Amino acid sequence: MMQVNILEAKTDFSRLIRLLESRREDYITVARNGKPIAKITLIDEPPVSKRIGAGKGRFTVNGDFDADNREIEDMLSGGAL
Repeated sequence: MMQVNILEAKTDFSRLIRLLESRREDYITVARNGKPIAKITLIDEPPVSKRIGAGKGRFTVNGDFDADNREIEDMLSGGAL
């Protein structure tokens, strides 16, 4: 954990972000007059490659799922019903 005052955080914001991205710091506390008031941390989102296919095997589709595609396409494109 690293603590910086507001002026230092404003002046060196890019450097502080690099410290977080490089994982040299877990979070950075921002203080006013020595009193902590905020915490800067990374947003931990899973990479896109781990989200694709996340639902595979978690549900089943009964019948022919694509049976009504033509009718739906006609409705959305203004075609004949």
